[in-house]
Amino acid sequence: MSDAVRQLEPRHLWNHFSDLNAVPRPSKKEERVRQFMIDFAKQHDLQVQTDAIGNVIIKKPASAGMENRKSVILQSHLDMVHQKNNDTVFDFDQQGIEMIVNGDQVTAKGTTLGADNGIGVAAIMAVLSSNQMKHPAIEALFTIDEETGMTGAKELDKNILTSTILLNLDTEEDDEIDIGCAGGIDVTGVRSYQLHSLANDYLTYTITVKGLKGGHSGMDIHKGLGNANKICTRLMDAMQNNGDLHLAQFAGGGLRNAIPREAGSVVRFRESEKKSILDAFKRCKVAIEKEYHSLEPNLEISIKESPAQDVLDTQDTQGFLYMLLGIPNGVYRWSPDFEDLVEASNNLARVDLKEGQLEIACLTRSSVESVKDDLKGTVRGVMRLHDVQVNFSGDYPGWEPNLNSEMLSIAKQLYADLFTEQPRVVACHAGLECGILGERYPGIDMISFGPNIRRAHSPDEFVEISSVQKFWKYLSEMLAHIPLK
Repeated sequence: MSDAVRQLEPRHLWNHFSDLNAVPRPSKKEERVRQFMIDFAKQHDLQVQTDAIGNVIIKKPASAGMENRKSVILQSHLDMVHQKNNDTVFDFDQQGIEMIVNGDQVTAKGTTLGADNGIGVAAIMAVLSSNQMKHPAIEALFTIDEETGMTGAKELDKNILTSTILLNLDTEEDDEIDIGCAGGIDVTGVRSYQLHSLANDYLTYTITVKGLKGGHSGMDIHKGLGNANKICTRLMDAMQNNGDLHLAQFAGGGLRNAIPREAGSVVRFRESEKKSILDAFKRCKVAIEKEYHSLEPNLEISIKESPAQDVLDTQDTQGFLYMLLGIPNGVYRWSPDFEDLVEASNNLARVDLKEGQLEIACLTRSSVESVKDDLKGTVRGVMRLHDVQVNFSGDYPGWEPNLNSEMLSIAKQLYADLFTEQPRVVACHAGLECGILGERYPGIDMISFGPNIRRAHSPDEFVEISSVQKFWKYLSEMLAHIPLK
């Protein structure tokens, strides 16, 4: 399957992507992919170094005739989001991604593809390994742990780079030039509940929600896709309104930057209330399926009897459900300055209640710091009303647009010349590393661009082959037109 990818054009880029995808590269476990990049540099007689946190920097001199051009940082991140379908047997720590060519798409067999940001990494590798391209001096920056904290960008050595231009290759629309992005913060809630045993006349049921599309909690948050944690909570709320419901377990979602695709819970209620409670479940199920029939055609909601477990009491069960119902999810505010740009959002990413121990994980994003503070305070307020302890971590800044950027002007003209149309100049709701890198290197001139990548952070992720070809042509021409020193 993956061999077919190596036959695609531009062949050197796709071969680098195939080599990269053979290396396991989960966030916070980048040792193997870091060594892979170091070995690559040595194979091509390029200067390579790592900083204290583990970022890899590879430097390449300017090609003949380009020595008088400004040097450029090409930047992408090494780690990838690891998500798989429930029925897919796959060990991300040991296996390489199994890729499939399907028409104009490259996708993976039941897992995320890693085009985010592997295509960017592969494109930089293609530049570094080429003996024919025109380019200025290159500083290739490969950061670690972008997906779960942007640790590499945050801890980047401030003195390790010297260029004044940075091209970030981590966006996912090939007709866009990004000049701004949202900042973000992780909001985590924890609490312990006392568990209770119930009489023998209580039945036990497991609720399952699955088949949702999921996706990137920044780039896809405006689409109104289903959040499995929210849907599962709605079902339980309908049930508790028709009887004495007790919660035993809840498990939904995973990574903070992925919209939850699956969730499940274990509940108990009196046998005498079985009909009214299950009827309420069915009514709610039908309503939810109707709401999402066009957006989530593969949504599956089910309930079945299961073994008895100890549970939260009535008051704690109600408080738990009211809290999840009250935590904001999705778009919180649209930007008044950029058309169709989400300014702030929250993703109720993970809910884990087991043996009385609760952890809730949210990722709050905003391109405006004061609005981010407002939204994280709202999430905290809902949790604290239900005696959940709240912790903030992983705070990173947004990237403020610079409409006077010299590279933006060059990139716009090049795009129009190459593709006979104007590019869209945008700010995005994802958390690009540019905001952090701009703090580390004040005054650096940055833009971001990339090929069409769809459904990133989900097993349905794919990249368009023709778009990669367009992206490569654009990158190649841009490097040939870097301004003079």
